[in-house]
Amino acid sequence: MIDRRTGQPQQARARSARPIRPRRERGTGKAFALAAVMHLLLGWLLYHGINWQNNTPAGAEAEIWTDIPDMSAPTPRPAPPPPAPAKAQPAPPPARDEQADIALQEKKRKQQEAAAREAQLAEQRREQQQAQQEAEAKRQQQLAAQAAAAAAAQKAMQDKQKQIEKQRQAELQKQQQQAKAQQEKERQQQAEAQKAEQLKAEQQQAQKEARAKADAEAKAKAQAKARADAEAKAKVDAERRARLAALQGQLGGGTSSSGEGLAKSGTGRGAGGNATSPGYAEKVQRRVRPNIVWAGETAGLETVVSVRCSPSGTLLSANISRSSGNEQWDQAALRAVQRSDPMPVDVDGKAPDHFTITLRPAGG
Repeated sequence: MIDRRTGQPQQARARSARPIRPRRERGTGKAFALAAVMHLLLGWLLYHGINWQNNTPAGAEAEIWTDIPDMSAPTPRPAPPPPAPAKAQPAPPPARDEQADIALQEKKRKQQEAAAREAQLAEQRREQQQAQQEAEAKRQQQLAAQAAAAAAAQKAMQDKQKQIEKQRQAELQKQQQQAKAQQEKERQQQAEAQKAEQLKAEQQQAQKEARAKADAEAKAKAQAKARADAEAKAKVDAERRARLAALQGQLGGGTSSSGEGLAKSGTGRGAGGNATSPGYAEKVQRRVRPNIVWAGETAGLETVVSVRCSPSGTLLSANISRSSGNEQWDQAALRAVQRSDPMPVDVDGKAPDHFTITLRPAGG
């Protein structure tokens, strides 16, 4: 797992929190064993170098031609290499002078001590170099571990970013697909709505044409019926008049009755061939008025409709005898009269055979 604060893996952080312990190098035991052997060999050399002439030498005389150098302050010399393993050396010839031997022994002792010190310093330098090399190696290992941890963290971060980018691309593609599906659905709905509107318009047009056709057929039938009724009525009237003429001729003459009546619709009036009661006009008004359908202008419009009825009130014919000058209002008035079939009967139980109705729109 990656630590959010440091950006490093938690395992690497836990390892860095622990104290760094130097790794145990290989061959350390051998180095210590070799150093011990060298120290033992050096001690053996020192012991035998000092005690190899313990016997008192025979008296001898020697002549010193050169000054003995002061050995108390030896001149600095380069450090000799570590002494090689001791080999059996032949015994030196006996010294001529005891003081010369003592000086030589002292010089050898100091040289051996200097050699031992140089060997110890060399060993210390070697150990220091080895320690420095070990520390440098550990530091390099730590740097390598840190670099590996940083690389791993960076790779994990890149992988996470790639995954996030992939998820974002997938989400964006999903949203685009949803938007495309929504647009397609809206287009289908619009097409269906247009198709439904077109179908509704076609149905309304068909219904309108069917109503117009039915109205035309009904009007044609009504006109045909009115013509037939008018012809029958005319025939009946002709026969009645013929009978009346015959009766008058037989009785020596007579007069025929006539009368007037008013039939109002709105503020209209009418006159019929038969006498009507005073209340008949009000009956016709109540019958025709509800059937007037008009939403246009009302000023100055007046139409006179001529009506023929059977005795039972059945409308035989209805024609415009005087126009108002507005054809639409004339047709509305004529339709109102046609819708009022049958006409009301009078107090005698019969309707007048013919009369006229003067129609004006309400408020005119």
